[in-house]
Amino acid sequence: MPQRPYVTLFSLPVIVSALGFFVDVYDMLIFSIVRVPSLQSLALSKAEVSSVGAFILNCQQAGLLVGGILWGIIGDRRGRMSVLFGSIIMYSLANIACGFVPVVRFMAPTDYYALMRFVAGVGLSGEIGAAMVLVSEILPKAIRGFGTSVVAGTGYLGAGMAYIVNSLFDWQTAFFVGGVMGLLLLLLRVSVFESGLFTNLKQERHEVDRGNFGHFFSSTKQAVKYLRCVALGLPTWFVVGILATFANEFGEAMAIGTTIDPGRCVMLLYVGLAVGDLLSGPISQWLHSRKRAVAGLLLTSVTLCAIYLFGGLKTPGTLYAVMALLGFCTGYIAMYLTMVAEQYGTNLRATATTSVPSIVRGMLIPMTMAFKAMKPGLGTLGAAGVLGVVIFALAFWSLSRMEETFAKDLDFVEA
Repeated sequence: MPQRPYVTLFSLPVIVSALGFFVDVYDMLIFSIVRVPSLQSLALSKAEVSSVGAFILNCQQAGLLVGGILWGIIGDRRGRMSVLFGSIIMYSLANIACGFVPVVRFMAPTDYYALMRFVAGVGLSGEIGAAMVLVSEILPKAIRGFGTSVVAGTGYLGAGMAYIVNSLFDWQTAFFVGGVMGLLLLLLRVSVFESGLFTNLKQERHEVDRGNFGHFFSSTKQAVKYLRCVALGLPTWFVVGILATFANEFGEAMAIGTTIDPGRCVMLLYVGLAVGDLLSGPISQWLHSRKRAVAGLLLTSVTLCAIYLFGGLKTPGTLYAVMALLGFCTGYIAMYLTMVAEQYGTNLRATATTSVPSIVRGMLIPMTMAFKAMKPGLGTLGAAGVLGVVIFALAFWSLSRMEETFAKDLDFVEA
């Protein structure tokens, strides 16, 4: 292959999309990292920190669910750049607002906290889908997998940045830093151009219905196709939202003497995700297959989940090491979202690629509820184990029935 196509991997849209996802991950994960100290600062008990923290996290996930549908429709009707601008303004301001939780007097601080995380979730849901669609549509199909891996791999390092900032400063400053980074990113976005495929569709195919979310459920075939895309992403948020976020509770169940830091687990997990996503693209290119690349990572991920829960881990160091490896093996998100983008035509691509991961994130709500409901009877480890079996079974089933989309031409529309 000529060397020239690889130059586009360093084009401004790819760089800005990667930096945008970096800020998005920072702002999305910052609550999971500061959950315990921020709620402790409000004089909550240990039990309240767990229950209120789960409620606030669910509010954020609900916002992601609502925003994913909203921004996806906007992306297909008004353009990919409209989403990238609007979403970042919303989540940046909401994260800054979270820094003022301790001084709120006009309503209960925890209710305000939950409301701001919901608003942040709505904003955060637009970034990754729009970025992946933009990069997928502007890059040559032969190297598309490399581009989306660069975006995801760079973006997931935002979790490490969030952990470092929280280690150096207090949790309020960590929120302020995330919000300011997002607003500064807007200056770079001014120079990014719209996807050519979308521009041509908008100018030349006026009769095509764009951004119709109902299309995904217009028939049984379409509904099953869409829900398969959702199911394939569920293991990522099982690992992030259950195994990492509640790592302190798992540490207690394992009888590890030292208290496990969930913030460190989230940070290590996302560093692993960054490495995994950077490599998943080249692996996919080498195998000439999206499905085989994702299948290999899923198999390793389910093995490490079993080790994490039932491998008899005895020290914080081994738990943190397994968490980092889990991140690497769950780092198939770039390929997963590339597959979603390649499944759908230009008139529905943003709607699908933005709404699917947001619904996956929103599914953390029933996951958390099921986990909490099963804990009294099965214990912390048993509840997570049962939940994990169901989630990974759905993911493998969905992957086995998805279309192979490697090097697929994206210049088409959905009827």
